[in-house]
Amino acid sequence: MILVIGEVLFDIFPDYRRLGGAPFNVAFHLRHFGLPVRFISRVGNDPAGEEIRRLIAEKGFRADDIQIDKDHPTGSVRVDLDDNGVPKFSITADVAYDHLELNPATVSALGDDIDMIYYGTLLQRTDSVHQMLQHLLNRKKPRSQCFYDINLRPNCYNAHVIRDSLQHADHVKLNQEELTTLKTMFGWSGAPAEIVHRLMEVYALETVSLTKGERGSELFTGSGHYTAPPADMVKVVDTVGAGDAYAAVMIAGFLQALPPAQILKAATQFAVRICEIEGAIPADHAVYDGIIDAGEHG
Repeated sequence: MILVIGEVLFDIFPDYRRLGGAPFNVAFHLRHFGLPVRFISRVGNDPAGEEIRRLIAEKGFRADDIQIDKDHPTGSVRVDLDDNGVPKFSITADVAYDHLELNPATVSALGDDIDMIYYGTLLQRTDSVHQMLQHLLNRKKPRSQCFYDINLRPNCYNAHVIRDSLQHADHVKLNQEELTTLKTMFGWSGAPAEIVHRLMEVYALETVSLTKGERGSELFTGSGHYTAPPADMVKVVDTVGAGDAYAAVMIAGFLQALPPAQILKAATQFAVRICEIEGAIPADHAVYDGIIDAGEHG
């Protein structure tokens, strides 16, 4: 079982809106790779929240894992795209997911069969949720691995949250800009590969996935370093959710103990497919064909 905990919201583009939120995107992809997933989040007691709960149930998730907040609205993000389809996000503050709760009954209901816990940084921009998540991670079973998708958004993170999140992580995904931010934040020096190796040493990480946009990506493991060039694209519609698609394949690959080079290639291919659609969630499930076959490897 994979536990994904984090925000679900509407990405609002100039001409349309799409269901999104990095954790939800990852959970959605993992489910469509045939893997068992629980997704926990919180929405407002408003039309947007009601729509999200309905859509989530239609997509096979448990509606009762989505809490209803009577005092705060459902999350939303305004997305503006540049000429290359690269997004600029304006994230609404003080929304329902900023007040996510996990009571003892909820934690107990999750059971002991959690193989991987996925979490990010945005969910932890309030002290209460940061402390709640850290409490959950402190109580996880030794067999449960953690995947930390750093996903830094302006004015939505601090060094304390990042350090705490890294302490629990087994696998980390970040991009070049985020690596530079960590380098400055920690006062480290050296080339990107040196910073990654230092992260792995200081926080006892098993893997670090480094995405580099047009320059491809890299996967650092304890046993080797793997690189992947950018995959060919038919046409970039937007890059929203590309990193989440990449993360989902990484998680699926790690859980199925696939060779690192194969995981990296599949992650790159799937991220490209998501760049060729509007938003992060595909309407045509054919985009999953040939990426990861959980039934074959699970």
